[in-house]
Amino acid sequence: MRTLFKEQTVHIEKVFTPEADIILYDGNCEDFITQLPDKSIKLVITSPPYNVGKIYEQTIALEEYLQSLESVISGLVRVLADDGSICWQVGNYVDNGEVFPLDIYFYRIFKKFGLSLRNRIIWYFNHGLHASKRFSGRYETILWFTKTDNYTFNLDAVRVPSKYPGKRHFKGPKKGLPSCNPNGKNPSDIWEIISQDWKKLVWDIPNVKANHPEKTAHPCQFPIELVERCVLALTNENDRVFDPFLGSGSSVIAAIMHNRKALGCDKEPEYIKLTCDRIKSYRKGNLKIRPLGKPVYKPTGREKVSMIPEEWLKTKKEGLF
Repeated sequence: MRTLFKEQTVHIEKVFTPEADIILYDGNCEDFITQLPDKSIKLVITSPPYNVGKIYEQTIALEEYLQSLESVISGLVRVLADDGSICWQVGNYVDNGEVFPLDIYFYRIFKKFGLSLRNRIIWYFNHGLHASKRFSGRYETILWFTKTDNYTFNLDAVRVPSKYPGKRHFKGPKKGLPSCNPNGKNPSDIWEIISQDWKKLVWDIPNVKANHPEKTAHPCQFPIELVERCVLALTNENDRVFDPFLGSGSSVIAAIMHNRKALGCDKEPEYIKLTCDRIKSYRKGNLKIRPLGKPVYKPTGREKVSMIPEEWLKTKKEGLF
């Protein structure tokens, strides 16, 4: 497969090749993982199926579901570099109205393989399915694990502007000198959006729904912005980024945008094709992407859809509710 960009030919390999910049495997991820050399991947970032009955998955018992993914995780740990990271993004499994938080179950599995949890990040979004017998779910979690204590973390790549850059030391040998880093402050583990001060353990990034510029036919699509943050912080240029459950290919797009090598696989051929199409669009410069750090839109109250319907106001006046 080839795509043309600025008179350069970009190759997309179908099997693992050490020199390849992009590899897309059409098939089971466990089969592909066996092709990968030990410690060859710097970042695994993915959102596995949640076992909630989406069109690409068959709902099975929770324990069976976890068991099937434990063997995948075992392979991922083998191919993960000693200074590499795994970012595992999951939601909740719901059975007969009872919620089972998948991150709690997966934590135990990753600990079996000796990985260390560095952050449990909340991805918050405003839109989703409405519940009638419990509060509507509006978040998912990203578990960031590392293989060793000597892991890549590029703080300068994700620094944010200091809230008070004019602060100065008030005592000691540096008294009177600026106390902030001139490149910005460490956002710690409190992320809202990358270009602003991160004030909560929340990444406020809109999920990909009908009016999102990145929307494709995939029912559970990763926003590219979500992946970009992890790519920038946890890898260097030319490192390999691998998504074993590729879906719409957002992880691949985020990797190549920042000069990383991208690998992905999916058992659904239409999603491999979708990813190829998105790569082609990106190379041609016409792929719609939500800019990194763009503030989430907030209604002003003047939009018609944000106003209270007149019939509600009338009903309220008449004391009917």
